[in-house]
Amino acid sequence: MTLPSPNLDDRRFQGLVDEAKRLVQQRCPEWTDHNVSDPGVTLIEAFATMVDQLVYRLNRVPDKNYLAFLDLIGVRLYPPTAARTEATFWLSAPQPEPVRIQAGTEVATVRTETEEAVVFTTGRDLSVVPCELNHLATWPATGDAANRSEELGLGRDVPCFGRTPTPGDCLYLGLSQPVPGCAVVLRLDCRVDGVGVDPRRPPLLWEAWDGGAWVSCEVEKDDTGGFNKAGEVILHVPATHTASVLVRESGGWLRCRLLEAAADQPTYVASPTVRQASAFTIGGTVEAAHAENVVEEVLGLSEGVPGQGFRVARPPVVAGEEPFVVEVAEGHGWVEWTRVDNFAHSTPYDRHITLDPNSGQVDFGPAVREPDGTLRLFGAVPPKGSPARVRSYRTGGGHRGNVARGALRVLRSSLPYVARVENRRPALGGVDGETVENARVRGPLTLRTLHRAVVPHDFEQLAREVAPDAARVACVPAGEADGGGTAGG
Repeated sequence: MTLPSPNLDDRRFQGLVDEAKRLVQQRCPEWTDHNVSDPGVTLIEAFATMVDQLVYRLNRVPDKNYLAFLDLIGVRLYPPTAARTEATFWLSAPQPEPVRIQAGTEVATVRTETEEAVVFTTGRDLSVVPCELNHLATWPATGDAANRSEELGLGRDVPCFGRTPTPGDCLYLGLSQPVPGCAVVLRLDCRVDGVGVDPRRPPLLWEAWDGGAWVSCEVEKDDTGGFNKAGEVILHVPATHTASVLVRESGGWLRCRLLEAAADQPTYVASPTVRQASAFTIGGTVEAAHAENVVEEVLGLSEGVPGQGFRVARPPVVAGEEPFVVEVAEGHGWVEWTRVDNFAHSTPYDRHITLDPNSGQVDFGPAVREPDGTLRLFGAVPPKGSPARVRSYRTGGGHRGNVARGALRVLRSSLPYVARVENRRPALGGVDGETVENARVRGPLTLRTLHRAVVPHDFEQLAREVAPDAARVACVPAGEADGGGTAGG
């Protein structure tokens, strides 16, 4: 139980008015009209209102002192966290050359009369590389791999699996090159040979080689009915797709593996066949976060004194792939100033700055007067008159970024050969900045742990500080993890 905080003055408006009227009866007995219509009572109520406001502010002094104490021990409000999702860019048509989508490309939701658009920014470059189908191979679960490229080229029916389809049978397709993060269209001409299977739910799994294992691909579309009719299969290939060698042929290999059918799922009695096959790239997927990039924003001119501060134009600042760097113009060009948590270990020659992500406040190192009267600099001071700028930062974050699937469909700028964009999954992880009330509760916990974990609750508290967007954090003792295994710290 926390200690109660007493009111320094518990008087309120009505009590102040009543007390003033009692004093009027003692000091001015000839004043007998105490109704609210009397001009004198109006003055009493006006002064009572002002005193009531002063009392309210006086009672907030303990809160102000408490917040000052939290600031003294280093408790800072958590900044907002940006929601993340994946943006898929679809090409208008297959292209013979790679289509490059640069990092920082902005996509957004549709702006309405009541809501502004929610903007997401891609975090890295995306290259939609062209491809074609060069090789076809089969590998039964109980046999050896066989190169079927020549048979396919002659227009023969190539069985996808073994004579008697068995779980583990695979059909391999070798692309001309790896297509990491791309959407690939496989155009197949199949006959109705794969009898016994439900064409709406075939027991098949598409996978791609990532250099160490086969990783599943997301199927956007499959209208072949489990290799039983002509159609297209659109696959979203993982970003780790890499080249490999199979049946002595190098390429970006994909495979379709026959799975063990579920209890209510029919499977193949005879192997399906493929007569013709081709492949091409039609899109690509890249990670995106709820943030907008601000590049080379000028903060202002240095006054040449310690402790000078600036504010960025568009707070709050959310974390990005690139560190927050301030540049100061000196005689030979722009010089980097590195962000630190505090100036405790900064020397007069260290080009350090601090950043408050919530307010966007950027501070240079202060000066502290020593007992002998000298000034000790904690961090270098920019030359007087030198302009300072932020190389780049990202602004955004908050729960507004948790948009639904398919909400991102607006390109903020036109991209060559790109027809449309979408998010195939909802955006998750967007959290608003911490409130002062939450920081008040967190203060005693910070004093308790001091960033050292001893008991399970300490591990949980420190984990929440590192990942404030985590929905739930639990410390599981060793030996009590699910499945009987051990839980690592």
